[in-house]
Amino acid sequence: MQKLKLTNDFIFKKVFGKKGNESILKNLLEAILKIKIEKIEIQPEVKLEKDLIDDKTGVLDVKAIIDEKTTINIEMQMEDKYNMAERTLFYWSALYHTGLKKAEDYRINNKVVTINILKYDIFKEGPYHEIIELRRRYKNILLTDKLEIHFIQLTKFLKEGKKTDNKELWNWLTFICDKDKREVEKVMEENEEIKKANEQLEYLTGDEAVRRIAFLRDKAEWDYVTNMNGAREEGIEKGRKEGRKEGKKEGLIEGKKL
Repeated sequence: MQKLKLTNDFIFKKVFGKKGNESILKNLLEAILKIKIEKIEIQPEVKLEKDLIDDKTGVLDVKAIIDEKTTINIEMQMEDKYNMAERTLFYWSALYHTGLKKAEDYRINNKVVTINILKYDIFKEGPYHEIIELRRRYKNILLTDKLEIHFIQLTKFLKEGKKTDNKELWNWLTFICDKDKREVEKVMEENEEIKKANEQLEYLTGDEAVRRIAFLRDKAEWDYVTNMNGAREEGIEKGRKEGRKEGKKEGLIEGKKL
C-alpha cells in the first residue's frame, strides 16, 4: 500500500492540524519563520470532515496561535487557480479583522502570518521561499509587522536542491516532497518531529476512510487540470478557425481590389 502524501491538502491538515500534534506543527513553523516558539495552540476546525465528501474543492487550512500574540494560517495548495495572491490577502484580512474584539485598541490585535505551501511556482523569479511584508516606498521602511505572508514553492525548491541557508526548512520540505527516499530517511534521523510526522502518515495510510477522502481531493485536482487544459485547447482551436475565416475574408477583399 502506497503511503499517503503530505502534498495532499487533506492529509497535510490531518497531520499538522490535529490536536495532539502540536509539537510537529511547532517544529515546522519554527523552521519556516526562523523563530523559537514557546507555546502553540491549534485552533479547532468548524467544518466536519464528512462534508468533504461533497465539497471536494473547499479550502483546507490549519490555524494556530503561537505565544498568544501571533495568529498563523498555513495551508497546502495543490493546484494553481491563478488567484492565490488575492485570495491570500483576503484570508489574511479576515483573520486580522476577526482577531479584534469590540472596543479593543487596534494596537493589541494579533500579528497575522499566512503561509502557503504550493505545488507550483507562483513567481517565475526569486527564491523558493518568498516573504511579503507591508512597507513604505520611502527607503523601504516597514510600516507594520502585523502582516506577514509566506509563499513556499515546492517545484522551485526541488529545482534548487540543497542551495539553501535554512537547513531545518530544507529537511521539512525534503520530507514533504518525498522525492528521494534516502534523503527522507536521513532527515527523519536528524529530526524527531519529522519522524513523528512520518508515523502519523503511516497510521493515516491504513485508514480506509482517510484514503478515500484523500483520493477525492486528488481527483478534484486532476479534474480541474483536465478541464482547464480542455478549455485552453478549445479556445486555441476556436482562435485558429476564426483566424482562418478572417484570412479567407481578407483574401477575397484583396482579390476584388485587384
